Amino acid sequence: MALTVGVIGAGRIGKLHVDNLRLIPQVRVKSVSDVAINHLDSWAKEKQVEVLTSDYRDILNDPEIDAVFICSPTNTHATIIKEAAVAGKHIFCEKPVSFTVEETKEALEVVEKTQVKLQVGFNRRFDPNFRKIRELVQNGTIGEPHILRITSRDPEPPSIDYIKSSGGLFMDMMIHDFDMARYIMGSEVVEVSAYGAVLVDPAIGEAGDIDTAVVTLKFANGALGVIDNSRQAVYGYDQRLEVFGSKGAARADNNRPTNVEVSTAEHVLKDKPLYFFLERYTQAYIHEVAEFVKAILHNEPVICSGFDGLQAQRIAEAAKKSLETGVPVKLEEVNPAAAI
Repeated sequence: MALTVGVIGAGRIGKLHVDNLRLIPQVRVKSVSDVAINHLDSWAKEKQVEVLTSDYRDILNDPEIDAVFICSPTNTHATIIKEAAVAGKHIFCEKPVSFTVEETKEALEVVEKTQVKLQVGFNRRFDPNFRKIRELVQNGTIGEPHILRITSRDPEPPSIDYIKSSGGLFMDMMIHDFDMARYIMGSEVVEVSAYGAVLVDPAIGEAGDIDTAVVTLKFANGALGVIDNSRQAVYGYDQRLEVFGSKGAARADNNRPTNVEVSTAEHVLKDKPLYFFLERYTQAYIHEVAEFVKAILHNEPVICSGFDGLQAQRIAEAAKKSLETGVPVKLEEVNPAAAI
């Protein structure tokens, strides 16, 4: 069996997915679309992409295309999902599905009617370290989970132009951690409390966002969670996770260039964390693409569904509401109709 794929959006993440799809023998990357396609001729030739187009509908209208990767700006995701579903294409969509729970729910309803597969790009689910912790929670090694702690800090903030169009820290950055919280704990979040500040760059505050945040979660199974985010960790890309339970704890530390630790009379030294998110999650990006292809070829459920994307968005909206009001927000208050 083989799968013919089109990629919509040829920015950094779109090009990464093309590279990773080319590692899979059963996949043919036929087409790539981008609004600025003219400069991609040499790249497309190198990657053996057969068709370049500035109109993503050329991909949706191509009967040879079995699946599409949506890597365009977030404000286009829901529209393209609906059009791709109607066209009968399986869909991989980068997070978030949209900027609002209502728009995401509309897109998921079309996917449900057409019965195509939809996987949302929460790549951290496919990280070997985090997957191992999920296994330890599921098989009872640490007993009943009591506390989840997630630290996620970027090495440097994005551009202010990006901040203005990102949807805010909760929807753009911490949404990965919201999905990870559900994935690791195997339980839905029922209440959110959020605190935020502008401590890195005043321009981020002027753009209407925060750059530092702490969020606490209550899960349906009674467990508690704490997530902290910062837009700037001067020592590198800080990605850590710990689950504490009735029988013990499991912890995933940062990935580093080496695990060598040098101890002398003057100091104890080890490598700083990997600096760039593409370095840190190289294997995760490869695995998420491979799992999507496998789900299509073998007609299996996707690992990160549209419902998972919807729930992460609901948590993000609850966090935003909590930050604005200064009080905890129950998930049932955030578009209850979305809790399908």
